Amino acid sequence: MNKLAIFDCDGTLVDSGATIHRALAITFEQNGLDLPPAQVTRKVIGLSLIEAMAALLPQASADEHARLSEEYKRAFWTLRAAGEVEEPLFDGVLELLDSLEHDGWLLAVATGKSDRGLKHCLEQHDIHARFVSLQTADRHPSKPHPSMVSTAIATAGAAPQTSIVVGDTSFDMAMAVNAGARGIGAGWGYHDARELLDAGAVAVAERPKDVLDLIREHADGSG
Repeated sequence: MNKLAIFDCDGTLVDSGATIHRALAITFEQNGLDLPPAQVTRKVIGLSLIEAMAALLPQASADEHARLSEEYKRAFWTLRAAGEVEEPLFDGVLELLDSLEHDGWLLAVATGKSDRGLKHCLEQHDIHARFVSLQTADRHPSKPHPSMVSTAIATAGAAPQTSIVVGDTSFDMAMAVNAGARGIGAGWGYHDARELLDAGAVAVAERPKDVLDLIREHADGSG
């Protein structure tokens, strides 16, 4: 049975929080809405767009959430077309991917991004081909629903007990639990360690370089 490491993207592989907040700010301003501060908006990163809008604007209607989601997409792609999207890889991510592949792990992504957004992000860093499965919000319910993880596991010929989810939000960790996999928290991202552990993480890594040791410790269920 294959071993599979499934990564979230925003806040785990890349630091996109500032750009996401900027696109939200444009969307809210265009609609005469007050945007919460970045420490609030970063807490919804990882959710699919409609769910993120619902979390930020619980008083708005479902139709309004859907409309704002489409306007956010346009704002984000306008920024991208202008060369103003910043999604740098976190320090140590490439080394972590190298080490996992050396240890025989297959790699996958489960993200709230769209197919187009994920492809652009990964190709920008020349890592798109490293992932055997790419699961996005275009084809799945929002996290913490297990669909993305379960599909990645099936696609890779792995099993829940041989799969690890690495993510920076409570949504990622709950998604892992719901799929029967283990979650390793990415402590360098957008939720704090307590949130990750409370959501079911078996451990939280402070830096990407710490993930491999935690995976080795917990992947066989002995942790």
